[in-house]
Amino acid sequence: MKQLIMMVYMVLLGTAAFAQQEKKYIHKGNELYKQGKYTEAEASYRSSVEKAKSSVAGNFNLGDALYKQKKFDNAAQKFTEIAGSSENKQVKAQAYHNLGNSLLEAKKLEESIAAYKKSLLNNPKDDQTRYNLAYAQEKLKQQQQQNKNDKNKDKNKDKKDQQNKDQQDKDKKNQDNKDQKDKDKQDQDKKDQDKKDQQNGQQPQPNQLSKEDAERMLEALKNEEKNTQDKLKNKKAKGVKGRIVKDW
Repeated sequence: MKQLIMMVYMVLLGTAAFAQQEKKYIHKGNELYKQGKYTEAEASYRSSVEKAKSSVAGNFNLGDALYKQKKFDNAAQKFTEIAGSSENKQVKAQAYHNLGNSLLEAKKLEESIAAYKKSLLNNPKDDQTRYNLAYAQEKLKQQQQQNKNDKNKDKNKDKKDQQNKDQQDKDKKNQDNKDQKDKDKQDQDKKDQDKKDQQNGQQPQPNQLSKEDAERMLEALKNEEKNTQDKLKNKKAKGVKGRIVKDW
């Protein structure tokens, strides 16, 4: 319905302007527009505007051709220019109506609502504009509700993430405490065992000899070996007693 409303305004103005000014470019643009050739129609309307920059019909229909090509920002600019430059309330009402349509398609809901309200100020009896205004207001209400839901969703997600983080920190702290308790218990058990061994007259056995102990043991072994060799030499020097048999 929004596009149909805009199209009706364009055709009526275009026809009236053609009858009054007999602009061949506007007539050609209207014919192309009816055929759905909006790009060619735009070019023809631009040519009419070059011939008469203040042409309401040429500018109005140019804005409509831009709208049909989904060039909503360009169309909005053109309808804004028309509404601001015209003193005719009917023209201003139609320009603001089409401006509202362009802004609505561009998802600029608050701006489109403002445009529809300006259109109604210039033509309070336009039910089509009133319908479009109500439609835009409902879309804005839905958008605001969706934004609120998204915000609450993000807020709940942040809250849940924080709860998960707090739980993870708590679990880590508990695990660290448990690990520390286990370590303390192992240390205490070792101390208790060492104390028990000392009470039983047992000394912890070193894992390896020191360098000084090793040298002393080696020296002792050398001395013991020397004593053994001396004993053997003394025994050999004395000889062995035996009976000598004389050979007669």
